[in-house]
Amino acid sequence: MTGTSETRRADGRDRDAEGRARNARPRDGLGRPLPYGEAGVERAPEGVVRRPGETVTEAQTLLDAGRPFHAHEVFEDAWKSGPADERGLWRGLAQLAVGLTHAARGNATGGARLLRRGAGTVEEWTSATGRPRPYDLDLAEITRWAGGLAAVVERDGGRVDAAEASPRLRGRTV
Repeated sequence: MTGTSETRRADGRDRDAEGRARNARPRDGLGRPLPYGEAGVERAPEGVVRRPGETVTEAQTLLDAGRPFHAHEVFEDAWKSGPADERGLWRGLAQLAVGLTHAARGNATGGARLLRRGAGTVEEWTSATGRPRPYDLDLAEITRWAGGLAAVVERDGGRVDAAEASPRLRGRTV
């Protein structure tokens, strides 16, 4: 188990403390389930309510470490717990992280699709709200990154290094 409140029941099903289905298998750095008993990477705890700036910082740390699947979970927490008018922003960022996850796993088709879908979601949110830099996020640069990476993934069809290919959420620093 991963040190969370997940348990494996006698019927072989993983459940959380409330009895909801929850996969307790360890995972690798790209979120793929490993066999029970193998060492995996520490999972991002689910259901954590963070301030928006903390969400961005935590997600960037995970992206920089080549763990976009885990960054997606951080964005998903913000999507589910944040204000309704920001759900599109966090959902789009979660989709981008999943797109990078698929590209890093070698799934060129799924990776490119999710990168483009996430970019579209972020662009739609930006257009609807008129907020191009919420929480110091550089949304224009993020969507350019997503489109560029989607094109590379489609052209090359191979795996990308998740850490090397990850975006700078707050733009490049000099």
